[in-house]
Amino acid sequence: MEPADRDGRDGVWGAGRVAAITMVVVAILGVAWLIIELAGFLMMVFAALVLAAVFSSMASRVCRYTKMSRGPALAISVLLTIGVFAGVFTLFGSQLTNEFDTIQQSIPPAIDRVEAQLDQFGLGNSTRDMIRQGTGDISSMAARLGGFAMTATNGIANFVLVLVGAIFIASDPMVYRRGLLLLMPARAEEPVAAALDDASRGLRGWMVGQAVSSLVVAVLTGVGLWVLGVPASGGLGVIAGLLDIIPMVGPIIAGVPAVLLAFTVSPTAALWTIGLFLVVQQLQGNFLQPMIQKHAVDVPPAVLLFAVVAAGLIFGFLGVLLSAPLTVVVYVMVQRIYVKTLLGKPIKIAGRD
Repeated sequence: MEPADRDGRDGVWGAGRVAAITMVVVAILGVAWLIIELAGFLMMVFAALVLAAVFSSMASRVCRYTKMSRGPALAISVLLTIGVFAGVFTLFGSQLTNEFDTIQQSIPPAIDRVEAQLDQFGLGNSTRDMIRQGTGDISSMAARLGGFAMTATNGIANFVLVLVGAIFIASDPMVYRRGLLLLMPARAEEPVAAALDDASRGLRGWMVGQAVSSLVVAVLTGVGLWVLGVPASGGLGVIAGLLDIIPMVGPIIAGVPAVLLAFTVSPTAALWTIGLFLVVQQLQGNFLQPMIQKHAVDVPPAVLLFAVVAAGLIFGFLGVLLSAPLTVVVYVMVQRIYVKTLLGKPIKIAGRD
């Protein structure tokens, strides 16, 4: 009877194991389906978390220097942030709008100038077709970005929702932290809490470093293009600074309209413009990026590149914009929870030397 009983038990255990594996697979597929279906909502929540981290960091500094309570400090931080953006748009909004109009109107003549230059150099039709295909792709991408901008303009309610959510989260972040930890098993609370601390520290460090990097890139690009006599240098500098937030891909996208507009001046100006972007990106890659990584976390370049592509495929254009902070958070979580806790291997703590 023992062999039969053992076989019976083995059969039951085998069926139970198959059922457990099936449930795990179904759960994973279900979570993946929810992520895809709720992609827009999840990106809004993450955007609110990023903005809340900005407000919380500013409020902490105001509390430290003024000794006031967190509520008034947070109100000052929010009003200061909104005031800075409103002031910039008030002072330079019309000028930047005119420069963006100049960029839009100058791109088609610039493309014609490039094709004429190719004819002068006697390049074949195959090269011209390749250029036209590339410019068609750029125009298609610009149209998609324009459509997104139209959607974003009509989505003021979503922006208000993100802003209000960020203020609520920043007002008392410990409430949401405790609520998340209550959902964890008792033995998982400590590593999850440490992972949340690492993610928060890394995210704050990334934001400070990225703000400095974007400002420096915008100023250097704008001034350099102005010296070269490229039209709409201020608008092109703003575009370069804003797109600097997108790892790897952003500088390339920012350089395309600048080089095309430089061709309206002369081919030599276009070559100097390419050189300017190479110099600025070398500065960004060898000085500014290490500064960001020192205060945040050293994410390998290939990981950042593929993260941009993955975020774009899953979450759309908003995912591309938030790909860098999202990658920082996920990378830190994997390090702390998987590498440190489950595998027991040493890691470099985010934001610490």
